[in-house]
Amino acid sequence: MLSERIPGTNIRYSGNADAFDIIRPMIEMTGGLTKSQLVKITGISTYSIQNWASRGYIPRAEKKKYLERHVARVLIINAMKDALNVEEIQEIMGIVNGDTEDESDDIISDSTLFDYFCRVIRRFDETTLSEENVIKAVDGVLKDIDNVKDKTILRYALKIMAYAYISGKCLEQINLNKKELIRYKEV
Repeated sequence: MLSERIPGTNIRYSGNADAFDIIRPMIEMTGGLTKSQLVKITGISTYSIQNWASRGYIPRAEKKKYLERHVARVLIINAMKDALNVEEIQEIMGIVNGDTEDESDDIISDSTLFDYFCRVIRRFDETTLSEENVIKAVDGVLKDIDNVKDKTILRYALKIMAYAYISGKCLEQINLNKKELIRYKEV
């Protein structure tokens, strides 16, 4: 597995349950997460969350609470932001689920999209990553989607999401190794 944490969060994860099934109770118990709770779960700054909401990348909080759709969108963006800029992520999300404030144009809910994404990611480690395996993982997750157009859109979106997340993990490793190299050189 590429990460021992739920993508886009600081939450450790090693089970087989859908990732959002772990997050959902936190949202339900409190009637939604506060901005500070969302910051703790994701490690994102308050400024970023406010900026994403003001630019329409995530829905605006409802009575200062972030509900399931808000949290899922934040996690998706956070999981991919190391490899894609937020505008690119929003473009992908817009193709899949249209306007952030209007759920009636969604192919699937953001939380389901996040779970699909996590299922794809869980199938890989550094030794199993290949285009063929990504396609197999995505197709396996989407096997129950019947609408050809929706399935095709989701297929491309999930492939992009998986590669962006994986690329971000690779960039983390590059940066860690660069720091070690510099540190070693200074010894």
